[in-house]
Amino acid sequence: MMKELILGGARSGKSARAEARAAEWLAAAPGREAWLIATAHAGDEEMVARIARHREDRARRCPGLRTLEEPVALGACIRQHSAPERLLLVDCLTLWLSQALLPPPGVAAQDLEALQADLLAALRAAPGPVVLVSNEIGLGLMPLQPEARAAVDALGRLHQQVAAVCERLTLMVAGQELRVKG
Repeated sequence: MMKELILGGARSGKSARAEARAAEWLAAAPGREAWLIATAHAGDEEMVARIARHREDRARRCPGLRTLEEPVALGACIRQHSAPERLLLVDCLTLWLSQALLPPPGVAAQDLEALQADLLAALRAAPGPVVLVSNEIGLGLMPLQPEARAAVDALGRLHQQVAAVCERLTLMVAGQELRVKG
């Protein structure tokens, strides 16, 4: 079953492309489902507003998309909800990893290596299609702060591991799709 990683910079069209994949999946055959796994933790007012905007945009672009919220146990969520006739759209790995590295208030710290291993195992075993969205942040300058450098490195390693599991890798640039793999 098809797995795809969609990477791109901020406002590159990643989420819109992933939602288009979900809409195409839904339109291709009756009885299909598409579920979004949202990874954002609404820890402040700006993030609450951002999440609300994303919900409105998704409802307009892909009205049949059901939403689940899972900021931590992404592997378990994929295992629980993946099915042959259900596309899972994960948006986004960047927030998921950032929250694992620096847990928001009220979210317990987790073992990052265990979370990543669980995610990769869940992706490999998923019986249905999975589309994952993440920010490509490794193309710019290396940050000066050690914590920020560690986050860039961790995300780059995660992208490599997820891309190795996925049959398709897409890079979004200015709303345009560049097929990298598959």
